[in-house]
Amino acid sequence: MAESSSDSEPEDYILYRDRDEWNDVVPVEQDDGPSSIVSIAYTEQFKDVYDYFRAILRTGEKSRRVLALTFDAIRMNPANYTVWHYRRLVLKELDADLNAELDYITKTIKSHPKNYQVWYHRQVIVKWLADPSQELQFTAFILSKDSKNYHAWQHRQWVIQHFSLWEGELAYVDKLIQDDIRNNSAWNQRYFVVANTTEFSTEVISQEIKYTIGVISKAKNNESPWNYLRGVVSFNSYADNPSVLEYCNSLYENKCRSPHLLSMLVDICEESLKLNQSSDQINLDKALKYCAELAMEYDTIRCAYWIFVGDNLESKYRSAS
Repeated sequence: MAESSSDSEPEDYILYRDRDEWNDVVPVEQDDGPSSIVSIAYTEQFKDVYDYFRAILRTGEKSRRVLALTFDAIRMNPANYTVWHYRRLVLKELDADLNAELDYITKTIKSHPKNYQVWYHRQVIVKWLADPSQELQFTAFILSKDSKNYHAWQHRQWVIQHFSLWEGELAYVDKLIQDDIRNNSAWNQRYFVVANTTEFSTEVISQEIKYTIGVISKAKNNESPWNYLRGVVSFNSYADNPSVLEYCNSLYENKCRSPHLLSMLVDICEESLKLNQSSDQINLDKALKYCAELAMEYDTIRCAYWIFVGDNLESKYRSAS
């Protein structure tokens, strides 16, 4: 049923209690118990719709008029999970036009793009249709309005994975990153795509390191690519990727003091200490210096944390040096 979503009442709106076709239904009022502390001031229309919806839940009726009732209930509260669930039961029972339902949920999501229930309903309808042809374009539209909409990203990932629509996704993500290199959601999507397609082989790791370093160079205080770089390297080690150490050392020598750079330098030194290389003393002293710089000047909001990290490294590795 492809009614148009609206937050206001139509001028000719008639309460359900005044509709002849509903006079066989006894509405069920909301029961807040004998001692309601704070009563919600529902509008007359809201109370009327949900009184009739509760009555339908009791009888289990699934009909065209009930589908229309769920539309009004959703229009008044699109976050009501029970109404969406019952609407799906009615759609199944009536063998309704699912393409029309997809049009309806498209309009609803455009009005309520950060509502979990509407996105889940769309997922179910797409699954029933077994047709994802509109989904990438639709999610791209929603993301063009808000590039960090969690629900849109979640739906996009589900569609891509469920229907194997991986082709072209990395190019789409790359465009988003080029448009906004601070888009953490796009970096997350890049990781998702690589992990589920080429995976992080040695060759891919090298390619991703090169790509990420190129982006970091444009905005060295941007946390997103640093996090991505750390995730990529985690598939082997810093020792296996000397280009990362070379790049970080070069930045440091050129007076860059990004807290993300210093944090990674601490990680690099700690990995070397764990490997018990001959340069342990040097790496320990370097790590302690980086921790002190972070605590005292470049990441003071986490001063206590960096002091803790430095003390822990000192107690763990000084005696073994």
